[in-house]
Amino acid sequence: MGLEIKPLASDSLGVRSLATYIDAGEIAILIDPATALAPDRYGLPPHPLEIEAKRRLWSNIKAKAREAEILIVTHYHYDHIDPEESGIYADKTVLIKHPRRMINTSQRRRAAAIIPRLRELALELLYADGKHFQFGDLEVRFSTPVPHGADARRGYVVEVSIRGDDVFLFTSDVQGPLLEEQMEFILHEKPEIIFIDGPTTYIEHPMMEVELQWASRNLRRILEEVEPERLVLDHHLTRDLEYRDRLPEVYELGEELGIRVESVAEYLGQEPNLLEARRRELYGEAAAEA
Repeated sequence: MGLEIKPLASDSLGVRSLATYIDAGEIAILIDPATALAPDRYGLPPHPLEIEAKRRLWSNIKAKAREAEILIVTHYHYDHIDPEESGIYADKTVLIKHPRRMINTSQRRRAAAIIPRLRELALELLYADGKHFQFGDLEVRFSTPVPHGADARRGYVVEVSIRGDDVFLFTSDVQGPLLEEQMEFILHEKPEIIFIDGPTTYIEHPMMEVELQWASRNLRRILEEVEPERLVLDHHLTRDLEYRDRLPEVYELGEELGIRVESVAEYLGQEPNLLEARRRELYGEAAAEA
């Protein structure tokens, strides 16, 4: 059973998201169907171009949600699940991060608000942490919860592996990966295609250089030990206009090994459209035109 991977929204497409659709022929899966915009970047609200991108991409996500039989939610941040759009889960099998175990206070509250509604709507609501599910010839595997980044202050996420004739892996928000526990699932699953959210280089913080070193080391290890056909880096990383310069060794090694290391936009054959990262520039252009 071949897998067709169709990214629907991401930061390199202009919004905060990593929504991804997987067409496996007889069954379709949609992971983390949501979009969001940073309420404040450079002291500025979302630009009209960001708002339009969100409208357009969210429309595409909803269309694919109607086609999918299975919806997956890896954690409860609003760029991964939208509590205002719970209708997309109606009559679907929903595989979701456990709302009470290995979860921080903020995400537990968000989960408590949306889970009752999902129970009313979903055909079936199943907690996914560390479990394997079989749908015909297709297997969906989940990691045990791993930290959202270098520690658990932002909560935990579950990584997802979808196995047909080939293997697709979606790390969710590991921000790197930074930790060995985030790496274990990736190394075990050995995917041909892997979507990784990358480090948060757009936020200056004391540990940023250390986390960059960890991310670079682990990404190079994935390239060497897993040898995927394509490694897609996006989401947190592509909120930084200089994202490629942050991890030069990773892109160089990918080229040396003949492995495509690219953003979601590039995976789709498009130029990256980093609207959030360009927000100051976009408002400057608008002011100049006025």
